Parts: sequence; structure tokens; C-alpha cells
Amino acid sequence: MILVTGGTGFVGRALIRQLVDNGQEVRTLIRPSPRTPNLPRGVPVEVAVASLNDERGLRAAMRGVDVIYHLAGAEHLGARANILEIDARGTYNLSMAAAEMRVRRFFYVSHLGAGRSSYYPLLRVKGIAEEHIRRSGVGHTIFRTGLLYGPEDHFSTALASLLAFFPLFIIPRDGEVLIQPLWIEDLVTALIWSLDMPGTLNQTLDVGGAEYFPFRQAVEIVEETIGKKRSLVSLGLPYLRILTVIMESFMPGFPFSTFWVDYLSYNRTCAVDSISRLFGFLPARFTYRLDHLKGIDWNRAAWKTLFRRVPKN
Repeated sequence: MILVTGGTGFVGRALIRQLVDNGQEVRTLIRPSPRTPNLPRGVPVEVAVASLNDERGLRAAMRGVDVIYHLAGAEHLGARANILEIDARGTYNLSMAAAEMRVRRFFYVSHLGAGRSSYYPLLRVKGIAEEHIRRSGVGHTIFRTGLLYGPEDHFSTALASLLAFFPLFIIPRDGEVLIQPLWIEDLVTALIWSLDMPGTLNQTLDVGGAEYFPFRQAVEIVEETIGKKRSLVSLGLPYLRILTVIMESFMPGFPFSTFWVDYLSYNRTCAVDSISRLFGFLPARFTYRLDHLKGIDWNRAAWKTLFRRVPKN
């Protein structure tokens, strides 16, 4: 049995689909909520209800579990996120429960640049979470990834919404910061193949797409894909951070947060052959995997995204 935390999220839904397609028995951990969980449709999956701070509930959810994919995190909540409680403390509780229940393998998806000494809060918390996993004694593999994209993502879809809604698009540092987008299905393939690769045991792997380029270029590619051409305006990071906080307060569904400002503060790249060298396949190029942005009325979609009601954490 495989337990997936964060199974209702962008990565979790894609991972569960592939695991089930491969014949795996999957259980997903859902935090208590009055809302219907956004699980992948038409996919048979068990559900365990417990928060990451419910130690007894975590142990119950792990009965019969051999492998955990830990994807749950709070960063997508932006200003409402309690990343220290969910990403750091929650990972500690989960890894300690996994050790107690003798789970064989623990996978964790982190970020390129994560580290306890990082200047940026999210990357610092991710680094603390990684240390909790390493110290738990459970066999583990930590994936530090670049920006992820695909259907219902928090990157390309968010860019499309903002480009459709605003006549101007603000970019940090002239948009010259380098990014290395990784297609979600390529990450999921690597996560699953790692199960049968002893060489990935107790390793921290930096993975990214087959190319890196300036953030400005990513914006221009999305513009061309959705047929929206906007004026790009550069803004310093401190001012962009303030503006982002203001936008989050006025637009409940604003897709970017101060954590995204951190992402775009410096180059977040790794070796371009990371996936091919480790797993033997060539990851997709960003331009070729944007079909999920085509054929959509982005003017209407942007209104629905930016002004949707967001539940409290």
C-alpha cells in the first residue's frame, strides 16, 4: 500500500493517477474539512482523514503502508499559509510516525535551493523539513525540483490568468532570473521509477527540465500560447513583494504570493541533464507541453480564478 499526502493538489492528483494505472494500491491522506476533496476523478483510491498534527490519526493512516509520497504543503495558500506548522512540524510528525510504523520508503518533493540557512522563509522551512526526514531513520528520497507546470498548475495557468486580466504584467529584475520548468508528468515518472532504483535510496536529487531560460521568456511563451500580448514592466523585489500582499488582500484567488517573489529572486536551476542522467529519459520542453492553456476563454477564466472564494486554511 502506498500513502500519498497532498493527494488533492496539483502533483498529488497526477501521481495518484499514474500509481493506480500501474496497478498500485493507493491511500491518500486528507485533512479534516467540510469541503468535498478534489481527488482525481474516476480513480479508485482509499481515503484516510487526519491532519499532519494528529499523531494517532497518522499512525492509523499508515496501517499496511510500505511507501509514503509526502506532497502536502501550505505555500499555495499565500498570506494565509502557516508553512512552519504544516511544512516543517507536519513533516516531522509524519516522518516520526513513518519510523514507528516501519514504513520502508519515504519520498518528499522539495524545492531547488532549499536549505536551513536560506534567506528565503519557504526554502528555509523546506530545508528544515528535509532534515526531519533524514533524521527519522526511514529510507528516503528527496526531490528538489524547479518550477512545475501542467494542467491546473500554479505556474503556467497562473501566468495565463494574470496576462488575460491585466493590461500590464509586472516582472521582477527585468525578468532575467533563470528558471528551469519541469513538466509534471516527467516528475511523476521519476517519482515512480525511483521505487525500483536502489541508487536513489537516501539521496537528495536536484531535478529540472531540459532547458533553462529567463522568466521573461516564459511569460512571452505563455503570451503567444493564449494569444495575449502585454506590456512587461520591471519592478524591484521589495516593491513587488508589497504589491503582491496588496493584491492577495483584494483578490481572494490571486495566484501568486510572496513565496513566488522568493522563487524569482535568484536563479533556480540545476544540471539540464539531471532527469536524463538519473532516469534515462529526456524531459519535455516547456514550449511543447502547453496544450492545457489552449482553447480556453482566458478572459472569463481569469475572472473566475482571481475572484473565486478561497476557503480558510
